[in-house]
Amino acid sequence: MDPIEQRTIAKVTKRIVPFLMLCYFVAYLDRVNVGFAALTMNKAIGISATAFGFGAGIFFFSYFLFEVPSNLALERFGARKWIARIMMSWGILSGAMALVGGETSFYVVRVLLGIAEAGFFPGIIFYLTLWFPGVYRARIVGWFMAAIPLSSVLGAPVSGWILGMDGVGGLAGWQWLFILEAAPALVLSVVVWFYLTDRPADARWLEPEERAWLDRRLAAEVKQKEDVHGLSVVQALFNPRILALSLVYFGAVATNYGTGFWLPQIVKGFGLSNLQTGFVSAAPYVVGTVGMILWGRRSDAKMERKGHAAVAFAIAAIGIAGSTMVDAPLVKMIALSFGAFGVFAVLPVFWTFPTAFLSGAAAAAGIAAINSIGNLAGFFGPFIMGWLKDVTGNFSAGLWAIAACAVMSLVIVLALPHDAALEEAPKSVGAGD
Repeated sequence: MDPIEQRTIAKVTKRIVPFLMLCYFVAYLDRVNVGFAALTMNKAIGISATAFGFGAGIFFFSYFLFEVPSNLALERFGARKWIARIMMSWGILSGAMALVGGETSFYVVRVLLGIAEAGFFPGIIFYLTLWFPGVYRARIVGWFMAAIPLSSVLGAPVSGWILGMDGVGGLAGWQWLFILEAAPALVLSVVVWFYLTDRPADARWLEPEERAWLDRRLAAEVKQKEDVHGLSVVQALFNPRILALSLVYFGAVATNYGTGFWLPQIVKGFGLSNLQTGFVSAAPYVVGTVGMILWGRRSDAKMERKGHAAVAFAIAAIGIAGSTMVDAPLVKMIALSFGAFGVFAVLPVFWTFPTAFLSGAAAAAGIAAINSIGNLAGFFGPFIMGWLKDVTGNFSAGLWAIAACAVMSLVIVLALPHDAALEEAPKSVGAGD
């Protein structure tokens, strides 16, 4: 690797990735803390498992509707302004979850939270394409998305502890959970405004030759993609490959949220306290964090995507389905942790597929379309788990349904074409350029 490339990528990584991880950590925690709140909230406001599953998942319908417009707005106005706006609005609404008093208010606030947060994740994925050449993206996305399992590794025990604050200030523990975990988003929204840099050309923290190298490298990659595909925004939205990738991502999201929203209640069924439930629920996410980082690095090192994605989906399906075949809590948690490796390992590899052939506004639209359609599984997964729990009295049927989603994604990803050469440095860009 040329010294200027090594130096530039190291600087960009150090400046951007840890901060974006922190932002996504807070975003994901605010999105899924409803799973822990449910341990006491459901009874307090009188909602069934089906109603909880519907409310937890309805977030993703409004998220779906506003995803593409939000990401196009980010491309138009810049990441700094738009991400700050998103974080401020979702922080306010996440805290407002403490005010719900029944099914209707629960549904309304979850819908509004989906609108507020729409565009954040695909916006960051698009933003990373403006800073990192293709050969780095799986590992960089892996580090960024490690915030998902880390939010549960750290957030689960903390959430279990906050639930013990019943009666403090006249509020229930689940109300404190929403209030305290919403506050960091409000603080970070201000920090984003002053800290993020929209594009390499604006990065005064890079030396002039570093900015020039990064601009040339990324511009050459964009041209290489446009010479092969050259999709417009409308073409990207209706491209069959984008729609197929949306189905693949649907399966990935179903395995994540389908198990994630219900994991605290599965673990609570072992007879544990709320605090113990928090610590035990963190175990699969520790494994998932390792899987996400190692699998993304391995995929980049070998410049191989399809096989890595397929193996990860297979691990997810085997682990989730296998957890239904055992009753012993320790063995069940081992199976769910094995599945979590696959659930999270697939994510950084998956996002190299659309970014390999999309660029510019088409990338903003295509990434948002994949994320919005795929995230409809954020409704399907929790809802099907809750409905089948009410029908059968246990979680087994729901877990089998979630495992089937992973198998569907495995089959589709193997059938899809993928040109890894589009992720490599164009031959016209020399090492020292």
